[in-house]
Amino acid sequence: MNRPAFALIVILAACAGVVAATPAAKDGILRAGIIGLDTSHCVAFTKTFNNPNAKGDVAGVRIVAAFPGGSPDIPSSRDRIEQFTKQVRGMGVEIVGSIPELLSKVDVVLLESVDGRPHLEQVRPVFEAHKPVFIDKPLAGTLADAIAISELAKKYDVPWFSSSSLRFGAKVQKLRDDPAVGRVMGCDTWGPCPTEPHHPDLFWYGIHGVELLYTCMGPGCESVTRVHAEGADVVVGRWKDGRIGAFRGIREGKEDYGAVVFGSKSIATILGFEGYDPLVEQIAQFFKTRKPPVSPDETIELMAFMETADESKRQGGSPVQIRSVIEKARQVARASQK
Repeated sequence: MNRPAFALIVILAACAGVVAATPAAKDGILRAGIIGLDTSHCVAFTKTFNNPNAKGDVAGVRIVAAFPGGSPDIPSSRDRIEQFTKQVRGMGVEIVGSIPELLSKVDVVLLESVDGRPHLEQVRPVFEAHKPVFIDKPLAGTLADAIAISELAKKYDVPWFSSSSLRFGAKVQKLRDDPAVGRVMGCDTWGPCPTEPHHPDLFWYGIHGVELLYTCMGPGCESVTRVHAEGADVVVGRWKDGRIGAFRGIREGKEDYGAVVFGSKSIATILGFEGYDPLVEQIAQFFKTRKPPVSPDETIELMAFMETADESKRQGGSPVQIRSVIEKARQVARASQK
């Protein structure tokens, strides 16, 4: 075979590989797989996606396979796998024994493992298979791992996003963009903040309230200061344009989610959780368009905000620059990937 002909075959084979790597809907439906059956999210999301009466983009995605996973050193993971696996199987989902087996059966992936620590290694084969992926909170167990995930996605040119379900509630979206409120000059949010010993303090549950804060304020935070007590944390961020945003993490007393936005025209408040469906709709649209509704850069900054809060706590509540925490984590991420 002459060289030009051989080169043409190589190019055609490469193109075929790229085509095979992109989502290929069967009968107009994208086949989705779940990694991690140790959170109530996997049950709630499957109910919505596999609802025969689903509408819009959600109707174009169906959960067809799941890998249970699980973390034996976290009771809320270990003790719930069997229950959630049974529920998901009961909705017609095939339970598989490995991530590679899952990837052979699906077009797109939801990484749902409640423990952020294994996310980097669990998502690696997903990126290598070029499958778009939603990564549930927390994105990772450390900021360094979160950065490594983002860099790995760039390497394989695979779209992804991660978000708390609170970001997409209708009341939250309206609060951020309401003309009657005007430009967001500042924001205070609050929510439950129980901790888990294997994760930075805010990663485990405080992330929901921090996601609310970033939804309203947007990225651009420069420094973080944390005041810590046994029953609560108050974390204050100073944005580069001089605006101030704060999150109150609640561990004692009445728990709820909420936000107050200080606008250029008025002050507005919202309260409560609006359910999972708005997030599921965003995931479905992302799988269809491959365009993430939250940028990787904003998600990394959000993770850095939380890890910088831990550094401020270690320094007795002193202000800490986010940039310095990100750079340190980036060095760790690079060293771990060598």
